[in-house]
Amino acid sequence: MEDIGIMGLGTYTPETFMEAPELAARAGIPEDVIRKKFGVDRKPVPGPEDTPAAMGIAAARGAIEMAGISADEIDVVIWNGGQHKDYLNWLAGLHVAREIGASRAWSFDMEAMCGSMMAGMEVARSLMLANEGYRTVLLVSGYRNGDMVDYSVKETSFMFDLGAGGAAMLLRRGYGKNKILGTAFRGDGDFSTDCVVKAGGAKAWPPKPEDAGKYHFVIDEVESFKRKLGERTLPNFYAVIRESMAKAGLGDADIGYLAILHFKRSTHDAVLAELGLSEGQTTYLNEYGHVGQNDQIISILEGLKEGKIKDGDNVVMVGAGIGFVWAAAAVRWG
Repeated sequence: MEDIGIMGLGTYTPETFMEAPELAARAGIPEDVIRKKFGVDRKPVPGPEDTPAAMGIAAARGAIEMAGISADEIDVVIWNGGQHKDYLNWLAGLHVAREIGASRAWSFDMEAMCGSMMAGMEVARSLMLANEGYRTVLLVSGYRNGDMVDYSVKETSFMFDLGAGGAAMLLRRGYGKNKILGTAFRGDGDFSTDCVVKAGGAKAWPPKPEDAGKYHFVIDEVESFKRKLGERTLPNFYAVIRESMAKAGLGDADIGYLAILHFKRSTHDAVLAELGLSEGQTTYLNEYGHVGQNDQIISILEGLKEGKIKDGDNVVMVGAGIGFVWAAAAVRWG
């Protein structure tokens, strides 16, 4: 089987940040809890110009620059950013392709919520292996689901860390570096309607004037949701991490760097302990919060900048999309 490798990565971070004191005030939660438990010192928040597509375009240009290629070499653009896009019922990927000059590319939009980057890697790899005409695929994401969080809804406090930004990844068939070793996924539809934005959907159409203040996530059965998370989240994280590595005949001891989503500090520490990893083998995104499907690319670029990722390291990207999908991808860097 021909190798698929990562040619370039890019991110975009808005200029404006919400600092921990402001988040604490808005959420009605002590600042030390925001910093120590929630694990957020600050998080990027979007300005009016920071639409999902605009942030994805900026990140895509960064990935193209890192790869050192021309945009017209791209065969397919896959939008794997948020469903909360510039417009309803809109293909963001086609807009990105036009704006970056990917004149030969066709495009489609897909999402597995915050597992989308790894799902996109699996889809892109499958496309290139199945079709000889596809050599270069761009994955691009813009994320600002924090728009859909109401800080007065305490049941969704686990989403108070949501930030905003863009991320992109360029993949190429036959590329001799940063090879995708394996991917793995778990899904659990028991969560499918537990945490949703009810306003604006087809089940509540047409919108009513009183819906204007309801465009935010809600949870109806809080105790059931918490119980299921407690029982299933970490086992599924461990399962996809280990399965992605096992596809290359590797185990926990072979992980060089873990590019993991941002979540509360205690869960982050539990994952490191389970896998036998040190803080020097990951990056805790306390300066970003959780930027959805962008977290893994942010983490890799931070890891490269800090010298935590070296040639030959096995990097595992891992995340989870509410609904719920757990996703991992193992990459041999360099």
